[in-house]
Amino acid sequence: MHLDVLDLRNFYYRTGLGRAAQKAVRDQLQILWPEAKGQTVVGFGFAVPLLRPYLADARRVIGLMPAPQGVMPWPAGMPNTSVLTEETQWPIPTGMVDKLVLMHGLETSDSPGAVLDECRRVLGPGGRVIFIVPSRSGLWARRDITPFGHGHPYSMGQLEAQLRRYAFTPERHASALYAPPSHKRFWLRTAPYWERAGRSVAPWLAGGVLMVEASKQVYAPTRPGLRDVVRRPLKVLEGIPVPGVEPA
Repeated sequence: MHLDVLDLRNFYYRTGLGRAAQKAVRDQLQILWPEAKGQTVVGFGFAVPLLRPYLADARRVIGLMPAPQGVMPWPAGMPNTSVLTEETQWPIPTGMVDKLVLMHGLETSDSPGAVLDECRRVLGPGGRVIFIVPSRSGLWARRDITPFGHGHPYSMGQLEAQLRRYAFTPERHASALYAPPSHKRFWLRTAPYWERAGRSVAPWLAGGVLMVEASKQVYAPTRPGLRDVVRRPLKVLEGIPVPGVEPA
């Protein structure tokens, strides 16, 4: 079940913990995708806190917010680019998106398979998508004081298996949110240190969220009857005499 957009806005923009979480995840996203010059960037769920760095150079940036969640204007101080949408019927033409980010869009959906189908539809040739979900083994999924404590958490294996079932190929993965989900000043002040330390030992230390970059599988078109034609033996040598063999 999707969270309310007002709760998400208040967490990410009006609390110290939310601003720290926003920065940690956005910094990791920037490592994976440092730029999007001339590209179409779309976020689904509540991904807009991560998309501001792309506003300057991207061709367009759109924030899709599912109807059960609600919508808010974004970005602040600029023409609005956020859109209220049905979670399985996005107002995006097929194959238009170069970069797609999902945060609070997959783990909270009642129809995650249909959401993945829609992701695949809108991605263009060479397009990439990053799924950001709560880590099953992380502390953030166990505390409901943050949005990552709601919905269905994943392990890396579970997420990648689900993506493959819907014709996505996982390309890269990362983690973020290594500091505990606490409003205490000590943890907020030291959050950048924990993020740097966590990234350096990520294989041994689970972060609060998993980030998987994926591309969609594209199958080569087939022509009717082509396989049968190929299976037939070639007959171009028929009728040529074989040395040492008398013709019948």
